[in-house]
Amino acid sequence: MSALERIVSFIATGRIYGIGVGSTPSDMQRAVDFDFVDIVDEDGDSMRRDYGFIEFYLNLDQEWRVSGGSVELHRLAGRADMAERWSAKMQDRFPRYLTWDELRSAYSSLPGAPALRSIDQGDFQEYRATETKVSVLVSSDGEERDEWLGHGDVWSVSLG
Repeated sequence: MSALERIVSFIATGRIYGIGVGSTPSDMQRAVDFDFVDIVDEDGDSMRRDYGFIEFYLNLDQEWRVSGGSVELHRLAGRADMAERWSAKMQDRFPRYLTWDELRSAYSSLPGAPALRSIDQGDFQEYRATETKVSVLVSSDGEERDEWLGHGDVWSVSLG
């Protein structure tokens, strides 16, 4: 599966690498073979597992369970090395830049894909699949792309 197909699937299903709401750290360990940092909040009841540009949010209720997650594509614009390391371990090559037009085109060709609701967020346009609780944030600040994202580039894809 290509990275674009993986992102499309994430929007449509609310799962990436098979990980979604309710998954455990053991599930994550089996699905994602990559270095990570766990950051537990000061109360000890929520945690963020950070793989660099992919993050999962977990809550403690007898055991840690995923409550959300995100693919922070904007982090790849200035860090091509991050995408290269990920590709070497996970066999997915995430792009440094992904336009909303590319993602929308791939998503719209998916049979039965949940409808996306457009929400103005100021410098961002949000496209939300209410069924799966996944949102795509797209830069709408009018800036041209340089070493950083530009107008129409996907900033992140988030579950939650």
